[in-house]
Amino acid sequence: MALFISSLNTGSNGNCFYIGNADEAILVDAGLSCKETEIRMQRLSLCMSKVKAIFISHEHSDHIRGLPVLAKKYQIPVYITESTLLSGRQQIQSHLIQSFLAYVPVKFGSLSITAFPKKHDAAEPHSFTICCNGVTVGVFTDIGGHCDHVINNFKNCHAAFLEANYDEEMLDKGRYPYFLKNRIRGGNGHLSNKQALELFLAHKPAYMSHLFLSHLSKDNNCPDLVHNLFQSHANGTEIIVASRLQETAVYHISA
Repeated sequence: MALFISSLNTGSNGNCFYIGNADEAILVDAGLSCKETEIRMQRLSLCMSKVKAIFISHEHSDHIRGLPVLAKKYQIPVYITESTLLSGRQQIQSHLIQSFLAYVPVKFGSLSITAFPKKHDAAEPHSFTICCNGVTVGVFTDIGGHCDHVINNFKNCHAAFLEANYDEEMLDKGRYPYFLKNRIRGGNGHLSNKQALELFLAHKPAYMSHLFLSHLSKDNNCPDLVHNLFQSHANGTEIIVASRLQETAVYHISA
């Protein structure tokens, strides 16, 4: 059975990823408004009725902005750690709140979702892998560095949403204040194009069919630049640059 995946949006203006099979699906993060999430899913012919849960990676606004309205309207359970919930200060109906633990799978039908820790300047940040009948998709964004948790999970993915946030030279010469540049590249911020490529080259499994370059900076990166960088090393993996302005197509990922 294939997994159907799409980036509904990714960037500092909002993050939301759809991963599902023919019967069940989940969203990772809810950084778009409820209305915009609905519009984009409708354009892709994706059904909200299949969404069994929303998994929240961390409390920054570009990952939770649309969460309270979306969860309430469709009565979707929200999987979120206690520290993330307290730090995010979102008004989520109490009966919808579910916790999760790192490396303890949560299952919906044949979907299995596993969280793992990552480096980021948030209360209790996690990334996720989603598995179904031998197919694994990973969501690896908002990562300050590729620690062992990230590496070990990336190695198992047939497809991945991988952060490539900034070009080092563009960030260095750009308009951001010095403290913000240091926050981004300081080990608990975001992955550069170079760091993402290093992870891809060193740990990509031979069977990885699709790589979605995600969470690109509006000011410190260029879609063509990062696509060309990865395409020259793709070795059979399809490279897609996920947009901060619109949804990607729905891709079918199989073993």
